[in-house]
Amino acid sequence: MAARVEHAVKVYGSGDTEVRALDGVSVGFQAGRFTAIMGPSGSGKSTLMHCAAGLDTLTSGSAHIGDSELSGLDDRRLTLLRRDRVGFVFQAFNLVPTLTVAENITLPLDLAGCTADREWVDTLIETVGLRDRLRHRPAQLSGGQQQRVAVARAFAGRPDVVFADEPTGNLDSRSGEEVLNLLGRAVRQMDRTVVMVTHDPVAAAHADEVVFLADGRLVDRMESPTAEAVLDRMKAFEVRS
Repeated sequence: MAARVEHAVKVYGSGDTEVRALDGVSVGFQAGRFTAIMGPSGSGKSTLMHCAAGLDTLTSGSAHIGDSELSGLDDRRLTLLRRDRVGFVFQAFNLVPTLTVAENITLPLDLAGCTADREWVDTLIETVGLRDRLRHRPAQLSGGQQQRVAVARAFAGRPDVVFADEPTGNLDSRSGEEVLNLLGRAVRQMDRTVVMVTHDPVAAAHADEVVFLADGRLVDRMESPTAEAVLDRMKAFEVRS
């Protein structure tokens, strides 16, 4: 497993204001696969991703990246693990506006004092289709192009797993499709691992598997999803509620 959580519980607040965002979730994300996490609003899907990625801590249970158990790491070692073994793509592109496309792609490696694998970075640039934009700054790019830069940046250090939180949420349908195809190619052609939170059945259909949450619990998994099948499953949540 590239990442997993076991008996994961996340509680916010206490007493009358207590919210149990995760309620005993155990789920693994297989290496070399594209997994989507879905569920109704408030189901805990973003909380699951944040805890699995080491961006937030669990109230109880455990989270692992590969064989590394995150709660056993101090702040420094956790920061190093996220830097070296985890990539992130967010709804907001989070590019540095004063840097060029090329500089944004290699920024995490530059901050870490690491020498970029030029062949790998060149492959990423070719894959995202931005070779003619390398000297441009983010403000000179469309939203879809900015997100493609963010995807290339997430993969630049060859992380064990890339977590994507609503990566198409700020994009039009065409740009969103391009980004989803890009994530799929990274998994299937470059042997990467992607875990994506989304509310969109069309986006989820690009994944190899969909994990469904409801009320902070794992309630279903779907292999080889289609948009129609995912939408039907999500409608069942609405009927139940």
